[in-house]
Amino acid sequence: MHGECLPGPCGWVSISSMSTAALLVIGNEILSGKVRDTNSAFLAVELRKLGVDLERILTIPDEIDLIADETRALSHAYDFVFTSGGIGPTHDDMTMDGIAQAFGREIELHQSMVDRMARYSDKPLNDAMKKMAMIPAGADVLDVGGLWFPVVVVENVHILPGIPELFEKKFQSIQDRFSGVPFILRKLYVRESESDIADILNALLREFPELMLGSYPRMNEEHYRVMLTLESRNEGYVERATEMLVKNLPADAVFKVE
Repeated sequence: MHGECLPGPCGWVSISSMSTAALLVIGNEILSGKVRDTNSAFLAVELRKLGVDLERILTIPDEIDLIADETRALSHAYDFVFTSGGIGPTHDDMTMDGIAQAFGREIELHQSMVDRMARYSDKPLNDAMKKMAMIPAGADVLDVGGLWFPVVVVENVHILPGIPELFEKKFQSIQDRFSGVPFILRKLYVRESESDIADILNALLREFPELMLGSYPRMNEEHYRVMLTLESRNEGYVERATEMLVKNLPADAVFKVE
């Protein structure tokens, strides 16, 4: 892929310059279906807004060796890695240990985290609470103002909690660290069936080969049968593609454009 280019807002941008990311979701509760993972969808949307390509989402159980192996592999393959889950005070919270092992680091008590916990707690800290301040040696600790537990970063790995409300707040507190060329998105709601417009979509891609085109049939919508999405990092490119698609679709086929 090196040397290839995509249309960007100010011209053509090298694919190799785009930031990439991966998410490692950690927890037996996700794999067993006891808890529904919503963090993946949230992160995918937010990174796309920032222009960062989320290229892989991997879900694994609470096993230190597996966490270490997958973290190490993802760290080498992507610019940014995020983890979700496994940083609480209980026996199955193994993320910190696994990430420390991934980079050959010791686990140590981070005193400033202990002090921060003490300020927020209305009772003396017990061993379970102090366990949450055991982090990989040399990790960066990012203050997320208003939340008692910071974001811990090891190399390019950003360690986030599994609780969706906290995952979202913590990511939003550090999102300025991640930037790229955002995608421009247009949506067309079409009354025709997907099979009836397939040739038109194929022709559009021949004319606009860099366009990211999605086609999503809808079963129970009253006013349309297919939602089409057109995406590019170049606004003019996606606008021209949208205009051509609308022109080539049958008369009155488009319910609305967003």
